[in-house]
Amino acid sequence: MDRFPLGLIVLIVVSLLIFFGIAQRALDRMRLSDKGALAVILALIVGSFINIPIPGLRVPLEINVGGALIPVALAIYLLAKAGTGKEVTRALISSVLTGIVIYFISTRFMSGLGEPAGGALNFVDPLYVFPIIAAIIAYLAGRSRRSAFIGATLGIILWDVANYFYMLQNNATNATKSIGGAGAFDTIVISGILAVLIADLIGETRERLQGGPASQGKPDALLAGLRKPEFEQKDRKKTSTEKEGHDSLDRKEVDRLED
Repeated sequence: MDRFPLGLIVLIVVSLLIFFGIAQRALDRMRLSDKGALAVILALIVGSFINIPIPGLRVPLEINVGGALIPVALAIYLLAKAGTGKEVTRALISSVLTGIVIYFISTRFMSGLGEPAGGALNFVDPLYVFPIIAAIIAYLAGRSRRSAFIGATLGIILWDVANYFYMLQNNATNATKSIGGAGAFDTIVISGILAVLIADLIGETRERLQGGPASQGKPDALLAGLRKPEFEQKDRKKTSTEKEGHDSLDRKEVDRLED
């Protein structure tokens, strides 16, 4: 009996965290609503069972909807919501760099999920190693939650695409390649979530040490996305209290003049 895919287990756990409001802050920073995030997770789960065959190729190829098309569509959405052009550039550089490093490791040091074989690290399961490497590289290059998520997920997809060209080069016509399918789906899901967790942990630590998000030189649209909901609520309550205080003083002044 095959094991239940780890990526699906992770998505179910994340769904529960979102449902109970535990992941609200991270979603706010990534410009995703609870309903939107749950819809994406549902699409990932359902799409993981759907492969679209690409006919007429020397090495049979399939595109997994949940492991390739949905993550790419989500990455495009997040890029469109990016606060600055620098963030977009960092996200794209992060994706390419992650893909290159993972491909290099998989071809030189270990077997990459049944793809190019290396040797020195074959005893290590790539399902657990690749997401950690991808998440760390994506965060270091991306430097934000959105960029890290985009870099990790697109980087793994680029690596999976590179594996297909490796199969073409080596005439592996007896196997069908599924971009984003099988073990790659688990790696993509775990990489993206780990990247966000690392970015959130480091980002929250930095913000607490410096007393809040750095605002100097950042556009208003980006600052609006950085502001925490609880801060906005406090500001609204403070403004409301100040307004009530001014109204009360104005009424007293009118009463004094009337007397």
